[in-house]
Amino acid sequence: MGVIYEMSKEVELPKMLKVKQFFNMESIPIENIPKVISQQLSQEKFKDTIAEDKKICITCGSRGISNIALITKSIVDYCKKVGAKPFVIPAMGSHGGATAESQKSLLEDYGVTEEYIGCPIYSSMETVNIGKNEEGVDVYIDKYAYESDGIIACGRVKPHTNFRGAFESGIMKMLAIGLGKQYGAAICHSQGFRMMEKNVLLFGRAIIEKAPVVCGLAIIENPYDATYDLIALSPEEIEKEEPKMLDIARDNIPKIYFDNLDLLIVDKIGKNYSGAGMDPNITGTFDDPEMTGGINSKRVVVLDLSEESHGNAAGISGADVTTQKLIDKYDKETVYINAITASIPRGAAIPMIAKNDCDCIKIAIKTTPLRNQGGKARIVRIANSMEIGEIFISEALIEEAKLNPNIEIVGELEEFIFNKQGNLPPFKFLE
Repeated sequence: MGVIYEMSKEVELPKMLKVKQFFNMESIPIENIPKVISQQLSQEKFKDTIAEDKKICITCGSRGISNIALITKSIVDYCKKVGAKPFVIPAMGSHGGATAESQKSLLEDYGVTEEYIGCPIYSSMETVNIGKNEEGVDVYIDKYAYESDGIIACGRVKPHTNFRGAFESGIMKMLAIGLGKQYGAAICHSQGFRMMEKNVLLFGRAIIEKAPVVCGLAIIENPYDATYDLIALSPEEIEKEEPKMLDIARDNIPKIYFDNLDLLIVDKIGKNYSGAGMDPNITGTFDDPEMTGGINSKRVVVLDLSEESHGNAAGISGADVTTQKLIDKYDKETVYINAITASIPRGAAIPMIAKNDCDCIKIAIKTTPLRNQGGKARIVRIANSMEIGEIFISEALIEEAKLNPNIEIVGELEEFIFNKQGNLPPFKFLE
């Protein structure tokens, strides 16, 4: 790496300062989640299905959803209050390396443990063929879910990272992909993301018709990733109402207010932040060139992988340069299973690897059209694609920041400070 170091050592790094970004302030978070969930599930439409002695299966996915442990526990508590017999299953397709043990471990990382939620967690990759969808394709779902008396499909509604449609991430996708485990998810993905809008609807519709789905609990978050709304839908309402909730979720997507960057620095990616590791609706790093959204940056670097992702570095292909420390955490089998199931082999591709954060950033700057003019580079640094209320910007962006009423400068200009290993200190948020 000596020659590479010599090639990039003269790159000038600009000073950076922290700013706060302000988004939709009208999306006030829910204060009492258990109360809202109890109110939603106690509606007359659920009276006979979430009831005494009913075995109720509650889904829980692999995303880092705000308050997911409390939300899950609140559903369990309501079921127990009416005399039902709840249990939870991991509903995350192929995530967690497509093993029952790893999927349960993912839930535990989010605080969804049997001790906390107060009911069993049944984790299995075994699926059941419940029939065919309208196009004659076999539909599979989790065996425990199918054998229950009722399924509560709990999931966050938000724009997807790889396709657009009336149904993206949400209840229908939780049914079609999450409940399908690896095998069912692979069938739904087999025609690629260009057909996912249609297939999520067809598979989800078939599961509502043929499996004991009794409720869809939609989670909507505000731009600060706080729980903004919780809405319980009957099976008959899901297809009609979920697209309306997706519109609300779109209105609550945060954004990076700076565009046409030379470099975007992402401290960490991971499945807990986005199914794509880093949400391209924020970072612009879509696998499909026809997808649009997020910022435009000439180069993207990713410095590390979250521990919560359990080695799943899916989405690293969106970076131009990464670090050896991330690659050391890259679990090839876990990433490959996810990429094969989703029919996106390039999603597992590894970019150029640098020895440390310093080399990573310098290589990226050196390879932009700016070349050695790093002091003038338009750079944004984010902790991850989920938490962008506070970001670092380079000095070239200060005047834009001052003109934007949605931005507040909260720091002072400072040099990049690397430790002895050449790495940046962890991203620290204000109190």
